[in-house]
Amino acid sequence: MQQNNRAFLYAKERPSDEEELKFLQFLEKKYGPTTLTFIRNNELSGFRLVVGSDVYDWTNEGRLKQLNQAILNITNKGNIIPILKETIEKWQPQVIPSQIGHVISVIDGVVKIKGLAEVLYSEIVVFASGVKGMIQNISKESVSCILFADSIEVTAGMEVYRTGKTAGIPAGNNFLGRVVDSLGNPIDGKGDIEANTYLPIENIAPSIIERKPVSRPLETGILTIDSMFPIGRGQRELIIGDRQTGKTSIAIDTILNQKGKDVICIYVAIGQKASSVAQLVENLRKYGALSYTIVVCAFASDESSLQYIAPYAGTALGEYFMHEGKDVLIIYDDLSKHAIAYRTISLLLGRSPGREAYPGDVFYLHSRLLERSAQLSDKLGGGSMTALPIVETQASDVSAYIPTNIISITDGQIFLESDLFFSGQRPAINIGLSVSRVGGDAQTKAVKKATGTLRLDLSQYREMEVFTQFASDLDAATKEQLNYGAYLMQVLRQGLHEPLKQYEEVIILIVALNRLFIGFDLNQIGVIKRKILQAFKQKNSLLCQKIENEKVLTTEIKEEILNFAKKFISIYSGE
Repeated sequence: MQQNNRAFLYAKERPSDEEELKFLQFLEKKYGPTTLTFIRNNELSGFRLVVGSDVYDWTNEGRLKQLNQAILNITNKGNIIPILKETIEKWQPQVIPSQIGHVISVIDGVVKIKGLAEVLYSEIVVFASGVKGMIQNISKESVSCILFADSIEVTAGMEVYRTGKTAGIPAGNNFLGRVVDSLGNPIDGKGDIEANTYLPIENIAPSIIERKPVSRPLETGILTIDSMFPIGRGQRELIIGDRQTGKTSIAIDTILNQKGKDVICIYVAIGQKASSVAQLVENLRKYGALSYTIVVCAFASDESSLQYIAPYAGTALGEYFMHEGKDVLIIYDDLSKHAIAYRTISLLLGRSPGREAYPGDVFYLHSRLLERSAQLSDKLGGGSMTALPIVETQASDVSAYIPTNIISITDGQIFLESDLFFSGQRPAINIGLSVSRVGGDAQTKAVKKATGTLRLDLSQYREMEVFTQFASDLDAATKEQLNYGAYLMQVLRQGLHEPLKQYEEVIILIVALNRLFIGFDLNQIGVIKRKILQAFKQKNSLLCQKIENEKVLTTEIKEEILNFAKKFISIYSGE
């Protein structure tokens, strides 16, 4: 025997027999046999019909909510005033059930809700207090969501409403030069930001057909990287190392080097101190890089949910520019803290812990993020998004769970070594463990030709250094090789916030690989390197411009560089 559903009618006055019959006919058509119970409520201006989690709100307040929802559905494109006016004039209230749930419990920013039977995964819900959350768990008895605000504003028994929308972020050209939170709200004190559109933070990565091979270089201005581990536009290159080894410095120098190159930069700070981000923003402003940069912040003091969605929000902003045909550089600093935030959320949601207590889908967490970086095909505008994720290791352990996951997703890694850093070798890039899987395809012909055998020479030096550290008597050839390697390491040293132009890198590489620096004291290499570049800029600017513009290195150009450098060094040595 079929059991009747139960419906409750809240109103000031009991409906007439004719009205009650209409209610019962509507309920039977929609839900099958239904028992209707009248409950008097003198505060209501109309009626409210409740069937399970479905609520038909025909009060003045309920109809106003419908109108507000219609207005919210208007996009931000074009002139909003006539669209808004037309929406209000033509709007008619409809008999649509709005699913209402109720809070069962609130624990550390994770809310358990009963009643939202048809809610979707990742859908945004709104609590009666105005706080928003995102659905992350769906079970037969209840659903769970994470909050985007302090959980103190959500209490047990509070009503929860569906929005029918997934999490998104406003996007547009006006975001350049601004600092925003994970939801796109400005936090730099410069007022509201007028958006061009509204994009979902989660998006499907471009397919193989929608991409084309990575072939254009994204110059970092860091000699070691551009010469041996080149990064191409659309590539994903991991920066990995222990804390305080210069990972963020490499990322910031790369942003500074994009000045005047028509590259939009997005820096996503995850779980960092507010003071550190403020200093970083000030450095970008000081060097004139903030005008083409967007900073997305989820501070260490923010909820884990905001730290979790921050990189996806930053990527959505990057996709806006990428689909406009522009080149984008996005930096995630860092994904270790992002994984920890997701682990915290997952454990609170009651998901089964796996290796190092991370949930089973932690690989998918980062793969679906990094796969969105690509070089789009010409048919889609030819835009690109280059990702530089940062991962922090413990005691240089690259075999830990999160580092190995991200190494397997990315197209190469730049490994920073603590011992090199503390010995004064900065950037402290380990030549043996670093790699770029795009390689020479992402280099200009000038840099590729100038690099020559640099990596091989340094590898031999590092290997020889290990074998000879306990030897007391070395032959002349070995001493010469060690001496040459030590000079090359000095040449690769570079100051903070001092990215090099392409012609400067080419000149330094040619001079160094032709052993013109040998004979000088190691401590003098940095000084003479700067003076040679200064001399080229002042007395041979046409050659510098030719290398920078044509991006090729002919035999004649190489000879001209060597002759000029030899002449300069002979004069300098005479001083």
